[in-house]
Amino acid sequence: MHRWVFVGASTIASQHMIGAVRGRGDAEVSWVVSGSAERVVSWARAHQIANATTSIDTALADDDASCVYISSTNEKHYPQAMAAITAGKHVLCEKPLGMTLAESLEMVGAADKAGTVFATNHHLRCSGSHRAIREIIRSGEIGSVLSLRIHHAVHLPESLQGWRINDANSGGGVIPDITVHDADVTRFLLDEDPVAVVAQTAQSGMGQGVEDSCMSVWTMPSGAMVMSHESFTHPYAGTGLEVHGTKGSVIAKGVMTQMPVGSVTLISAKGEQDISFSGHSLYEQGVSDFLSAVNNTGSPAASGLDGIKSLAVALAVRQAAESGQRTNVDYGASA
Repeated sequence: MHRWVFVGASTIASQHMIGAVRGRGDAEVSWVVSGSAERVVSWARAHQIANATTSIDTALADDDASCVYISSTNEKHYPQAMAAITAGKHVLCEKPLGMTLAESLEMVGAADKAGTVFATNHHLRCSGSHRAIREIIRSGEIGSVLSLRIHHAVHLPESLQGWRINDANSGGGVIPDITVHDADVTRFLLDEDPVAVVAQTAQSGMGQGVEDSCMSVWTMPSGAMVMSHESFTHPYAGTGLEVHGTKGSVIAKGVMTQMPVGSVTLISAKGEQDISFSGHSLYEQGVSDFLSAVNNTGSPAASGLDGIKSLAVALAVRQAAESGQRTNVDYGASA
């Protein structure tokens, strides 16, 4: 039995991750840790979790718990992950891994040294739609990729706003929240890392001291171009991505989501073809892949290195927007 410590009494934990862990049959959530004593007790009771505490050290001292899932606010990821690694636990951490590239590099390096599994909870690469698109690209059916356009502009629900729209010190803003996802999707689909970016941000009605909208263009080593658009303020825009190649295009609508929904269409000289894909739970897939790594029978869907690189792209986008200049992506020691 894989017993988990959940660090952060978050919405994503309650809506997706508890069910994903319990759905396996060989895993259980044993602890929840939160900074609020009142919240952690009520949250644990509501979700039938046996142990609740405000002390991460207390939870990590449980030798029967081997896995830690971190979904606290972004500025807490680094100290909490380092504590879990020091305690010898396997860690699945929400993105972005840290507030800085140095933090993320240290976290992943510490886990490598300790011999524990460290993974990033990039859920989109776990979806059937994205995996189907990746296979189409890899098969060569659309030829050489010329461009990718990714559209992840939504209206952030009131229940998720809070620090995301008003607290830069906690990692707020659309870039650490969504651009980091689009960076991982791009890397996953194209099997290459962005080299340089240009970008522009805005406060378009929701952000208070942080950006709530961003557009950027990325240069890839192959010469392909990527156009990325993220926002918290677009209630009816929908989401999706397009991959255009020398022999065809893939048009995916409604696939930048936590749910296994949307459509994928392949367009070529043969006409249009609707592409079927698995409707499995993204989070169950992510947990399953993570535990395969823990069991030494597979690899996590997104490794710590994947988390480092998605953060590096997001940091470059922010720097480019602030400077108004083309910015090279710095991957640090992971390059």
